[in-house]
Amino acid sequence: MASTSNIKIFSGTTSLYLSEKIAKAFGTELGNVTMNHYSDGEYQPCLEETVRGAYVFIVQSTFTPADNLMELLLMIDAARRASAYKIAAVIPYYGFARQDRKDKPRVAIGSKLIANLLTTAGVDRVITMDLHAEQIQGFFDIPVDHLSSSTIFVPFINSLHLDNLVIASPDIGGSKRANKYSHFLGVPMVICHKYREKANEVAEMTIIGDVKGKNVIIVDDIIDTAGTLAKAADLMMDNGALSVRAIITHPILSGPAYNRIENSKLTKLYVTDTIPLKKPCDKIEVLTVSNLFADVINKVYNNQSISSSSYLK
Repeated sequence: MASTSNIKIFSGTTSLYLSEKIAKAFGTELGNVTMNHYSDGEYQPCLEETVRGAYVFIVQSTFTPADNLMELLLMIDAARRASAYKIAAVIPYYGFARQDRKDKPRVAIGSKLIANLLTTAGVDRVITMDLHAEQIQGFFDIPVDHLSSSTIFVPFINSLHLDNLVIASPDIGGSKRANKYSHFLGVPMVICHKYREKANEVAEMTIIGDVKGKNVIIVDDIIDTAGTLAKAADLMMDNGALSVRAIITHPILSGPAYNRIENSKLTKLYVTDTIPLKKPCDKIEVLTVSNLFADVINKVYNNQSISSSSYLK
């Protein structure tokens, strides 16, 4: 890769597992950070090496978002006050992304607030992956590099060599993403239409399209409680599907998610390491995004186009 003399890559606490792989793929070492903790829960990051005049990349996914987000903001502020040349926030998973609009009165638009906080802290650029809503890019007045996990998933799907393949969207909102996979791979698409009575709970679901005799791959950006995925997999198998797999970028996997996956008719769930798994599961396989992020960091530093880093345009 490029000369690393003027690049510093630092990691937040909970993304260290991924940051180490990104730094190794890039060909450098992670910068040294210490975190001073106070008895009341307050913490203060310290960059233990000079960043004056350097292009600083800070890696931190904002899952379980409050603490991780605050840590990221403090690290950005520390780099800015230490005279870094430029600061890029590398946020593989952008928390609060489901709060992208006012869908009812008197609610916050959390993803816009986070954009304001990052900009105010002093970040010059954001590098992220598979935002829950693409319009979040417009909440920033700084460059946002929005990467697609298709760079990892498309070759992987091809390596499975599945006959009678069908791409599925778990809901109407994800149909655009699924349609891109369907079009690129040259296979049909089906959509699950679901009705929710409240958040994280699916009351009713139907399939739009034919899955009989098909190997189905469900495509989505996040999996939280796994209620939708488990229900969709069971429904498709009951409607004659040969197998049901899923490729989902961000494995939040909260609450009953692991039990639901293990007890469902899902053959396999493939996720990335934007968020670490809470525990191992035989039905879950993790694909790393470290090489992709290392490549994009290199291209950003060298002012090269990153549009070639995605299969799906």
